[in-house]
Amino acid sequence: MLRSLFSGISGLRSHQTMLDVTGNNIANVNTTGFKSSQTQFQDTLSQLVTGAGAAQQGTGGTNPAQVGLGVRVAGITTSFTQGASQLTGRSTDMMIQGDGFFVVRKGAETFYTRAGSFDFDSTGQMTLPGDGALVQGWMAVNGVIDTNAPVTDLKVPAGTVMGAVASTTGSFVGNLPSDAAEGTTKSLDLEVYDAQGNPRDISLTLTKGATGWTMSATDGTNTYPATGTPEAVTFDADGKLTSTGSFTLGGVAVDLSTITGYASVDTVATGTQNGRSAGTLQSFQLGADGTITGSFSNGLKQAIGRIALANFTNPAGLQKSGGSLFSSSVNSGDAQVGVAGAGGRGSLAGGALEMSNVDLSSEFTSLIIAQRGFQANSRVITTSDEVLQELVNLKR
Repeated sequence: MLRSLFSGISGLRSHQTMLDVTGNNIANVNTTGFKSSQTQFQDTLSQLVTGAGAAQQGTGGTNPAQVGLGVRVAGITTSFTQGASQLTGRSTDMMIQGDGFFVVRKGAETFYTRAGSFDFDSTGQMTLPGDGALVQGWMAVNGVIDTNAPVTDLKVPAGTVMGAVASTTGSFVGNLPSDAAEGTTKSLDLEVYDAQGNPRDISLTLTKGATGWTMSATDGTNTYPATGTPEAVTFDADGKLTSTGSFTLGGVAVDLSTITGYASVDTVATGTQNGRSAGTLQSFQLGADGTITGSFSNGLKQAIGRIALANFTNPAGLQKSGGSLFSSSVNSGDAQVGVAGAGGRGSLAGGALEMSNVDLSSEFTSLIIAQRGFQANSRVITTSDEVLQELVNLKR
């Protein structure tokens, strides 16, 4: 009878734990990035009443007789199934589609989370709301991101400056009409920059003469050709350039090699150059690969940083640390940090959040099961008490 009492008590304790887990799941039904948990039971040790007997000559063997001593919680397992997506439209909201976790830092500790509702603090650091955990990733250096380097705090401070770059190359492209009238003149300006970001124009002048086209160029200080006499621009019978295909003016190598000389087509135009003026950060956006791209006042865009993701050999081995954060354990394996979309890590979707993966229909069913299990075990205790009462009443 005492065994049945203790078995009933163990059942009450175990089903109370199941109720606690189910209640926590239901409470977090709208928590961003929350992962539900399930409770598994197992029986405890069984008391051996009669041992097994081996078969003998003329007699068969006997099975062991055991009395169970109750139930216990074998484990509480976290389910990492994908939660539903919720569109928010916020540029700083990110959702992981597939496996993986965002990496964040609080003090000297590193945590992992599926909640991608990010904000920026007054210093430009990317943080999680509530506890201010710092999002980890790689910062760009002159627009280049080294994902092989250690992760660091992501920061997008206001007033970030894109440095100026001196122009070293430029080009003119298109077609010069071979049948243009004599005296036709075309003037093209290519804007280039010095190391301070100051702009200047390389002005190219093309003139049609009796025997073909000639060219000359100036940037206001230097001229080409240096003699001041325009240089002939010649083409072969197939319209391919046969004269000088490039020249250097004021430290800028200008490429003309793609200009052609077909008839009736006039498309000659300014090409590209590799310099830029300085600019300040105006806005930014998050890409599907986690790259933070800034738009600058000079009209250019440049990578500022990239969000890191981590995955684990055994995600179920992670420990919940509160605040929708997880920490690694000895059974989760080491974090494998890398970029989104590689190494088994999922892709990122901007302007959306992953909602809780709690299934209310399943949770309410578990709630009923736990409630009935609790009631049944309480009946075992009540019945054992009544039997004990009868035993005591034998002596009146």
